Amino acid sequence: MWKKSFLVFLFSLSIQKVALDCERMRKTNEFPSPSLHSQTDAVMRGQNVSLSCFQQNKSLEITYFLFRNEKCLQTQDRKGEPVTFNLTVSEAHDLGPYKCKVQVANCTKYSRPFNFTFVDPVTAPVLNISVIQTKTDRYIALRCISFNGSLPIDYIFFEKNTTISPVISKNVRKPAELNITESNTAEVKEYRCKAKNRLPDHAKYSQPVTIPSTGGDCGPFCLQFLLPGLLLVLIVIILILVFWMLPKYKARKAMKDSAPRVYGNTPMEAGIYANVCENQAGKRILFEILPVPGLEPKQCVSSAQDGAAYSQEIHYAAPMFQQVAPRDQEGSNNSKGGYVYSELVF
Repeated sequence: MWKKSFLVFLFSLSIQKVALDCERMRKTNEFPSPSLHSQTDAVMRGQNVSLSCFQQNKSLEITYFLFRNEKCLQTQDRKGEPVTFNLTVSEAHDLGPYKCKVQVANCTKYSRPFNFTFVDPVTAPVLNISVIQTKTDRYIALRCISFNGSLPIDYIFFEKNTTISPVISKNVRKPAELNITESNTAEVKEYRCKAKNRLPDHAKYSQPVTIPSTGGDCGPFCLQFLLPGLLLVLIVIILILVFWMLPKYKARKAMKDSAPRVYGNTPMEAGIYANVCENQAGKRILFEILPVPGLEPKQCVSSAQDGAAYSQEIHYAAPMFQQVAPRDQEGSNNSKGGYVYSELVF
C-alpha cells in the first residue's frame, strides 16, 4: 500500500516539475511562439506550396502540428531545425488560415495565422510608341499595358537591355507611360517593357519596338505620318478630275444622242460619209459612195479654187468606194467603173 502511495507522490512531483518548468520557460522566454511562413502568399490554382514552421529553442525535442482552421493536417517531431509542410492549393478553402502548433510535454504555443491569395499571372504586355519629330529633337512617348493578370501590376521600361525607368505600379487596368526627349541621332533605338504582379516567377516582356535613325532623313518612320496626307491629296485630285471631266462627258453624250440616225433593213447607220478628192501630178481620182439602203448616192465634187493642188471636203461616214477613170468632173456622173472596197483612213 505504501509503495502505491509513493509512486503517486513521485508522479505528482514530476507533473509539478513540468508545470514549473513550463511556467519558467514562459517567463524567461525559453519557449517562444513559433513562426509560420512561405516564400510567397500569392499562388495560382493548383500550385504546390511549402509552409515552414520554426521554434527558436534548439535544445528541446519539439512536436510540430499544422492546422487549417481547426483541422490538424500534419505532425512532425524535430529538434533544433525548422519543419516544412508541403501542400497543394486548389480550392478557396485551401487558402487558409493556417497555424503551427509546437508542444513540449504540456507546454504548447501557436503561431500567427497565415493565408494564401489566388493571383492570375500577367500576359505579355503590349508596347506602343508615338514620336513627335522636330528638326533637332524627337519626343518619344512609351505606353505599356498587360491586359490580363491580377492587379497591382509593376511595369519597367528598357532600351535594349538597359533599364530606363523606375518601377511604375498600376492598381487599375491602365497603361504605364514614360516620356523621353532625345536629340536626333543616326542610331537605331530599340525599346521593350516588362510586366510583373505578385507572382514572382511569372514576369512577362513585350515584343521589342524599333525606332529608326533620324540622321537627316526620317525614312520609313516618317512615311507612316506622311501617308495619310498623301492619300488625302490623291483623293482631292481624283475628285477634281471627276467634276472637271463629267460635264464634258455629258456634253459629248448629248451631241451624240442628238445626231440624226436612219435605220433600215440593215444595221448600218447612214448619214456618216466622207468625200476626199486629190489632184497630184495631173491625176485625179474620184471616189463615189455607193447607195446605202434608205440613202441617196453621194458624189465627190471638187471644190478646188485658185489652182489649189489639194481640196478636201470631210463628212463623217462609213462608205463603200467606186473608182472612176480620170475625166472631166461633169462626165463622172455617168461613169460605170468597177467597184473597189476600201477602208477610209483619216
